[in-house]
Amino acid sequence: MQLTGSEIVIECLKEQGVDTVFGYPGGCILNIYDELYKHSGEIRHILTSHEQGASHAADGYARATGKVGVCMATSGPGATNLVTGIATAYMDSVPIVAITANVGVSLLGKDSFQEIDIAGITMPITKHNFIVKDVEKLADTLRRAFQIAQTGRPGPVLVDIPKDVTANKAEYSYVKPKPVLRKTDTILEEDLERAAKLIKKAKKPFIFIGGGAVISGASEELTELAHKLDAPVTDSLMGKGAFLGTDDLYVGMLGMHGTKAANLGVTGCDLLITIGARFSDRVTGNAKKFAKHAKILQIDVDPAEINKNVLVDASVIGDVKEVLKQINSRLEQMEHTEWVSHIKELKEKFPLKYCSDGLTGPYIIEQLYQITKGDAIVVTEVGQHQMWAAQFYRYKRPRQLLTSGGLGTMGYGLGAALGAKSAYPDKTIVNVAGDGCFRMNMNEIATAVRYNIPVVQIVINNHVLGMVRQWQTLFYEKRYSNTVLKDGVDFVKLAEAMGAEGIRVTKKEEVAPAIEKALSLGKPVVIDCIIDCDDKVFPMVPAGAAIEEAFDEDDLKLR
Repeated sequence: MQLTGSEIVIECLKEQGVDTVFGYPGGCILNIYDELYKHSGEIRHILTSHEQGASHAADGYARATGKVGVCMATSGPGATNLVTGIATAYMDSVPIVAITANVGVSLLGKDSFQEIDIAGITMPITKHNFIVKDVEKLADTLRRAFQIAQTGRPGPVLVDIPKDVTANKAEYSYVKPKPVLRKTDTILEEDLERAAKLIKKAKKPFIFIGGGAVISGASEELTELAHKLDAPVTDSLMGKGAFLGTDDLYVGMLGMHGTKAANLGVTGCDLLITIGARFSDRVTGNAKKFAKHAKILQIDVDPAEINKNVLVDASVIGDVKEVLKQINSRLEQMEHTEWVSHIKELKEKFPLKYCSDGLTGPYIIEQLYQITKGDAIVVTEVGQHQMWAAQFYRYKRPRQLLTSGGLGTMGYGLGAALGAKSAYPDKTIVNVAGDGCFRMNMNEIATAVRYNIPVVQIVINNHVLGMVRQWQTLFYEKRYSNTVLKDGVDFVKLAEAMGAEGIRVTKKEEVAPAIEKALSLGKPVVIDCIIDCDDKVFPMVPAGAAIEEAFDEDDLKLR
């Protein structure tokens, strides 16, 4: 049948099983929005307060579900406002499809009103992108975009459609989406054999999990490997939840703000089994001194990650879940009693701790964990609060912590929380922010109210840019250049002005009642928690140092 380009866009979204789109209309994309209006009973559109919020919401939807998140924007500034969200998704391998509209084909390249080369701008931060100048190619391009976004290592894809293409007509027929197959053709027998040999030979093995284990859904295989191998387990920020945070073999996060037990354990191991992790500088510290006594086995779907940041002794390239299945089948039950006992002693000697005198970030996270029984989907912004959420909430399952790891995007969390709650209206979704991050996209509270999306927004409010101030205190002789936020902004009044509930917390005993009330109200709530401006995240590894040089408050007192 003959359909317009706009009708083809909507039919292709329906083909792909898209139920929710986040976006913001404008002149060039009006034809598509007119079709959305006609199909509002089939595809829900959430109008965010800003296009950046739409891209983060699509990201949060994708991370929470594992499905492709979709966002839309018009040409020019509408499209460029998506860029930070697209880059965030790219750095963390999140499958989103961003659909933008542009000026008509005849106006391209003429500096027309609200014209921008969004394909050129996003080329380095997308897995692939397209500009569709012929309506005959539109359906196949959209189908390709969804396939690319999900296949192998996931990532964002942008499709830019000139306005006249959305009005032109072409023949359309329904096409059933191709199944997304796991990448297995690169899993080589000799690589598996070498991996199994290294594992069997190791006396002090350590397992390090990254985001790839979450993306591939490899939790079951990972748990089997850890217990069959009898090896301690650490994770990156992106790997949270792939391995049970309360398991006896779990040692905590690795790296700059990881536990001392994890950092010292990896430094002392003789085999580091790295699963779906890319050896970020925040994990390795000084890469030349990272895991210096160990052979390194790396398992990853992306061959470009092998030997990129850290040289490895062996690797298996392919879908993590499939690789682990095959490795597990080659292993018998092993015991490393002395090694596991040593790591347990390190955990007992260097527990995560914080000052218990007043209201602190870690206390708030612990209360959140207890009240939600560890079942909430926790979303974060970026900074101290993000690290406390990683350290003090014990994650039970994959896709339970949604956070910007690679790009470190302040302003990510609230939009992402809206996306996650849109996908799972019956689950508890809590966004944890610092006051600096919250200011960046706090306008999305209005979006939450408009659609009655009952997210809980916790603001850990220290009236400063906390993580930057921590660095200024420790490494810049307390020169607090532009990091103090003491002004007249009242987040409780602001929440109320937008139609949400506002609660202020200044004492420890107020935390639990505030969280319980927020969870019971069934509406958007902002909890403004006032903490000291000099609370810090510990342990910490100085930039350029080895991870074994992690220090905490006790170490500082001894200096």
